Amino acid sequence: MSEAGQGRVLLVDDDNSFLEIMAFLLEEEGYEVVRASNGQDAFERLQSGPFPVMVTDLKMPGLDGLTLLKKAHGLDPNLLVIVTTAFGDMATAVAAMKAGAFDFLPKPCDRDHFTLTVRRALEHARLRWEVGELRGGSEGKTLVFAAQNMAELVAVAERVAAADATILIQGESGTGKELLARRIHMASPRAAGAFVAVNCGAIPRDLLESELFGHAKGAFTGATSDRKGRFVQADKGTLFLDEIAELPLDLQTRLLRVLQEKTLEPVGSERSIALNVRVLAATNQALEERVKAGQFRQDLYYRLNVVPLLIPPLRERKEDILPLARHFLAKHSGGREWQIPLATAERLVRMPWPGNVRELENLCQRAALLAEEPVLSDEFLTSNFAPATAQPRLALDGIELPADGVSLVDLERAILVRALEMNDYNQSSTARFLRIPRHILLYRMQKFEIPAKGKA
Repeated sequence: MSEAGQGRVLLVDDDNSFLEIMAFLLEEEGYEVVRASNGQDAFERLQSGPFPVMVTDLKMPGLDGLTLLKKAHGLDPNLLVIVTTAFGDMATAVAAMKAGAFDFLPKPCDRDHFTLTVRRALEHARLRWEVGELRGGSEGKTLVFAAQNMAELVAVAERVAAADATILIQGESGTGKELLARRIHMASPRAAGAFVAVNCGAIPRDLLESELFGHAKGAFTGATSDRKGRFVQADKGTLFLDEIAELPLDLQTRLLRVLQEKTLEPVGSERSIALNVRVLAATNQALEERVKAGQFRQDLYYRLNVVPLLIPPLRERKEDILPLARHFLAKHSGGREWQIPLATAERLVRMPWPGNVRELENLCQRAALLAEEPVLSDEFLTSNFAPATAQPRLALDGIELPADGVSLVDLERAILVRALEMNDYNQSSTARFLRIPRHILLYRMQKFEIPAKGKA
């Protein structure tokens, strides 16, 4: 949610007269109200743009309010939901509160109570957004899902979040393991503390021990002062050890000791530091196989694998593809509402996504950068995958690569001219063909004095 979207309210009810009256009251308060006459319509609107607050009736045909609440929190766990229900149906209201509703209002609603409750929810959303900004921002770090298998996984994750048990998150690269870890942290009593992430495979071996456990001044050449390691930085919070399978065996031994004793000694120090840290670990590798191969300590594996969570690949949760696509398109284009034509949507769902959610985000980011209108068309899908059969290659007449070298400037100009010719000098099409922004194409045309029309 951006600052500009903090006054938006999604109002959902199948009673048109109630919808009109309550929308009028909120608009009188200066809020932007989006109306939906049923649960399915509301869910589609949630996918197209961020809302800090939704007010929904519980009893609706088709997608009822309680189901809508659960699906909405799958798209945006920060969404605050106020439910309305008839006076004689308090059991359903209680169920909604247990499912995460912010508040509930009995029907018929007192008008002042209604506007006060919405105002309070919007203020709560605003304050939470400001806290997120002060902590460095959390936008774009939302775990978006609609598939049943993901909903079940998240439900288990949130159920165990309250305990301090170590959790091992497994899944293919790009499935969202860190996002799930962040969600566990935010659902835990440690949410006010720091969430510190370490990629064990991205830090050189000779620096990793100091990075994790810290070091004392003079511990080694270049250690000119004491340094707090990531464990200490995560005090009272959560330490996320990504790519844990890449941790060297000797550091696995030390990590096991730290987890067991809840204390550590920085490198080069004899002073023990007491720890108050919850550890989450993740890997895209089969740790059991690495244990059998002697590449991962069995005792550490059992210590980490107290609660195992396996994130399914995107190809096994196809219901998530379109909500994720809309989320990423809005994220990378300043919150604009995007259209995904039916044919494109069907093709998105059929694609194999070997790179999982990360691959989908890259595709959407490219579209957000290059598309002149907020419409995701098929042309942005084709460049993401190798063609099944060989395609014609771009031939450059008159360009040869001599043994003694070639002018890169001449080569670049020839490519630009040939690409423009192939696209009838349509600059937008040429930019997409070359996979560069249109303003970069225009800059290079000016640089090489290539006219917009006609022969260069």
